[in-house]
Amino acid sequence: MERKQLEDLVVRFTEAFNRDDLDGVLSFMADDAIYDEFNGRRSRGKQAIREAFVPQFRGDFGRIRFQTEDLFVDPESDKALIRWLCVLEGDGQSGAWRGLDILHFENGLLTEKHTYAKAKVPLIVEKT
Repeated sequence: MERKQLEDLVVRFTEAFNRDDLDGVLSFMADDAIYDEFNGRRSRGKQAIREAFVPQFRGDFGRIRFQTEDLFVDPESDKALIRWLCVLEGDGQSGAWRGLDILHFENGLLTEKHTYAKAKVPLIVEKT
């Protein structure tokens, strides 16, 4: 895959998260994709990944948005690393934490998503 194509794929994948578009997110994934969460849980296959994402997209944790801080792509291996700031707002509280995803693609579809974060639980502060 060309560098620009891979960058565009990662950006569009992230934008689907920020639109709260679960079907859009899943459209980027291979049927047997793997999602490793930062808490150690692993989901395999679109249905299992859908179930893992439902609470986030349903708004159980509030409004979640990812702000890209760095994006590195390796077009020869179809892999990318995206470092982000995850901003959480809900119930009069807000918080943020940093993390990254290592993404593996094959034939334009995401086959592996490995998420790492700098916090077990985001720092929540009361809005004033």
